[in-house]
Amino acid sequence: MLIKEKLQAWGLTKKRLYLIIGVIIIIAIGGRIASDIFGNKNIAKTIPIVRTITVGNSATANILQYPGEVRGRYESSLAFQIAGKIVSRSVNLGDKVTAGQVLMQIDPKDVIQTVNSSAAALNSAESQYQLAAKNAQRYQELYNSGAVSKATAEQYENAANAALATLQQAQARLSADNHQLEYTKLVADHDGVIAAVNGEIGMVVAAGTSMVTLVQNGQREIQIFVPENQLSDIHPGQPVQVDFWALNKVKVNGTISEIAPMADSTTRTYKVRVALDNVPSQVKLGMTAKVILAAGDSTDFIIPSSAIYQTGDKPHVWLVVNKHVQLIPIEIKGYRDNDVVIKSGLKKGDVVVSGGVNKLTANDEVRLEDGGTL
Repeated sequence: MLIKEKLQAWGLTKKRLYLIIGVIIIIAIGGRIASDIFGNKNIAKTIPIVRTITVGNSATANILQYPGEVRGRYESSLAFQIAGKIVSRSVNLGDKVTAGQVLMQIDPKDVIQTVNSSAAALNSAESQYQLAAKNAQRYQELYNSGAVSKATAEQYENAANAALATLQQAQARLSADNHQLEYTKLVADHDGVIAAVNGEIGMVVAAGTSMVTLVQNGQREIQIFVPENQLSDIHPGQPVQVDFWALNKVKVNGTISEIAPMADSTTRTYKVRVALDNVPSQVKLGMTAKVILAAGDSTDFIIPSSAIYQTGDKPHVWLVVNKHVQLIPIEIKGYRDNDVVIKSGLKKGDVVVSGGVNKLTANDEVRLEDGGTL
């Protein structure tokens, strides 16, 4: 009753009230629609941020680094030439030795017995030859005087020749056995330092088994191992720079001196030797080194593999031009770890999207991740 009395006081009927409420609702809905239609013009457009690289600006793009070890230019793996039991060892790791120094020796008793036997055989052969030679001379004189026939003289001459051959054979045998006696000693072939010792007293070793590694005095090198997919980036004579982990600020220039023609059967890497120039005295055998070299042709460009956008069989990249992206085809020369070597399609200074390439479409406006502008 109270509401009805107020409406009559205001001069409103229920129909007029409903009409006013309906108009208000229509006006509110229309304003919302108009806001949705026309209000977006004042909302800032969202521009995606992309990660990019500038082609040719990376200082390490064509740089390869390999861990290595300091080795001697010439290393000898010394082994006994006969089998036997080691009875003495006179060197240890790191010892400096001179040419001709005895490093190890195997038990020579059996060889000495063989030498003694050969010496006795030689003495016997000498005696036999002397007797045969005198007989041949005596019968030659008898033949000359007509006391014996020529056949008899020739028979004793042939016996002397046979005795001489036996004598020569015994001399050769004794010489060979003396060599065997010398082979019981493992002798340094050059001046140098002992880098490895594989034999100990009491071991029974076979002929040809490496017992000692001798690094000759002189030039030092770095030994590195290169994977097969990077072998084409190096060549003999190529300049390199070598850093040493244990020696701060010591850098040495060098060149690639040797590349193994065959990969290691286990690691599938190629052994490479780096010759060093003017090696400092602080550089010791076995030190850890890092070999740094420039790889590839100067015209090659390298980009991360994440920048490649594959469409069918043709690789593309997104190129940023005037704040917008364009899809351009490229030609790939090869691969290096997580990077791609570009043969054609890019030039130095091009800005290429390196992340999120699958979320872009042609002519999209973008912003660089570091806030830079184009």
